[in-house]
Amino acid sequence: MRKVKNMKAKKSLGQNFLKSKKALSTIVESAGVVPYEWVLEIGPGRGALTEPLLKAGARVVAVETDGELIWYLEEKFKNEIKDKKLFLIHQKIEDFFVEQSVIGKEKYKIVANTPYYITGEILRTFLGAKNKPTKMVLLVQKEVADRIVCKDSKESILSISVACFGKAKKIMNVKARDFSPMPKVDSAILCINDISNDFFESVLEENFFAVVKEGFSYKRKVLTNNFEKERKEKILEYLKSKKYPPTIRAEKLKLSDWRDLTAIFSLE
Repeated sequence: MRKVKNMKAKKSLGQNFLKSKKALSTIVESAGVVPYEWVLEIGPGRGALTEPLLKAGARVVAVETDGELIWYLEEKFKNEIKDKKLFLIHQKIEDFFVEQSVIGKEKYKIVANTPYYITGEILRTFLGAKNKPTKMVLLVQKEVADRIVCKDSKESILSISVACFGKAKKIMNVKARDFSPMPKVDSAILCINDISNDFFESVLEENFFAVVKEGFSYKRKVLTNNFEKERKEKILEYLKSKKYPPTIRAEKLKLSDWRDLTAIFSLE
């Protein structure tokens, strides 16, 4: 087998290999993996996270776009692959469909050290998928994690897009020095629990996101100024009923407020 030290990270693929044992164990612990449970790992890299997932008894589907790493992982985990505990998929995650994989319609979790540049796409793809994961534990850029959990008490399209599908919680920060090569920013372990589509039982998903997008079109503006004149009066009435100031900005509205506004506009 090719030595690990020769498996250099590729900047073009956003590869930063996690080397902190504490962070790795925290990720697996946060995922709450039980034997025979399906786990989708995105970008397994050298298998640092794959190994403890397998030890926890998970059936891991690892999607890796780097052909050289696929070769390495096939050698490293040949016994696990033979025993059908690990399924390696040489593919871009953008082209991967859970329903067409070995997971199919089964319940599964996503556990991954995700490349920064595709974090948003991973969240959109799998939270909006027909077969959603029951939980996601992702190692993401610290700034992104803070935005999702609204550390500064300011909502964003990103935080709302996650909150309408599940409950997000930041588990711990991970320093840049815990990666090889070392990225320019720190990371954080983000956990999204209780993922479901229940929120959209009372409002159409397409309409909801259209309203949210319009509301945040100019996030520094007063909320009402982001909407057409025909809707301003209805928004002002709603704000008054909730005892919100008429000058409130989009970032101060709660998830339930956006659902209420969507319902109001749907009656037009």
